[in-house]
Amino acid sequence: MDPSQITNYLPGDSIAGFLPLAQSGSFWLPPSGSTTASAVDWLFYFLFYVAAFFFLLIVTLMTIFILKYRVRPGRDAPEPSPSHNTWLELTWSVIPTMIIIFIFAVGFAGYMDMRTPPPNAYEIRVTGQKWKWFFTYPTGYVDENLHVPVDRPIRLVMTSRDVIHSLFIPAFRLKMDLVPGRYTSTWFQAIQPGEYDLLCAEYCGDNHSSMLAKVIVHRPGEFEKWLEEASNFMKNLSPVEAGRILYQRQGCAQCHSIDGSAKVGPTFLGLYGSAVKLADGSSVTADENYLRESILVPDAKVVAGFRPQMPPYQGLLDEDKIAALIEFIKSLKSDQSAGGHN
Repeated sequence: MDPSQITNYLPGDSIAGFLPLAQSGSFWLPPSGSTTASAVDWLFYFLFYVAAFFFLLIVTLMTIFILKYRVRPGRDAPEPSPSHNTWLELTWSVIPTMIIIFIFAVGFAGYMDMRTPPPNAYEIRVTGQKWKWFFTYPTGYVDENLHVPVDRPIRLVMTSRDVIHSLFIPAFRLKMDLVPGRYTSTWFQAIQPGEYDLLCAEYCGDNHSSMLAKVIVHRPGEFEKWLEEASNFMKNLSPVEAGRILYQRQGCAQCHSIDGSAKVGPTFLGLYGSAVKLADGSSVTADENYLRESILVPDAKVVAGFRPQMPPYQGLLDEDKIAALIEFIKSLKSDQSAGGHN
């Protein structure tokens, strides 16, 4: 049988009848939300039951033998044990081998299915950086959460700006590493509208645990409407309001506070117009040119007391977005209350 055909017989609603635990959501796994999740769940529970069966079998036989053949007063010396039994040896060799071949066939078929996206898949680019996700749509719009339509295959083309990250969507049973300097890809097809957790599964630094996002699966017809409105959000907002949104969506909030508190990078509160002391001992006024250069080429002027670890945004933000971010930073006066900026 073709390995790809095996999954046609195993996944789906019939799994619950064959393996009682293999159903949507359980003690072990969250509810499945993609077309390939059922195959992963089936294989997981098959391995679980096989391991549990042989564990109980071995422990039970071991207990029986310990009790039955233990040393007791007056018991005769043990008889020599047999050194060879052809049928027994064939049994414990052939059965495990068949189980392993079966596991390989099912796993290979599922793996190939998960690695081969349909030709009509909708492509979204994913960028990971410490400690934020960026999802870029064909329109050029970038969002901090992954928005997708339901019942449509989605192909993710991914890379990292700094270290290795790993995109993990538990409900979709999906995990793929993002490697600096190269592209990796994966795909899925959501089967139920709703929100699902997305996180980084590769330790990537101090704030690894905060590298979180949501997968928002839209109902039929709603994704296209959302994308059109989201792509044009700057047209309906003032530069300061647009800059505030970009501050959140572009990962600035991960490293730069707006209330004066210390983070990985300098705070934005009261930054504009102030004298900034640099790591080389010189000082510079934080005007529009300084802010623009710091966004595009952050290593050009490193602030004293901070490490040069901010990724450059050159080629990632157009001039309108850069201007909006600068206007937002200019609006953060040091005499304003922090509560007005949250």
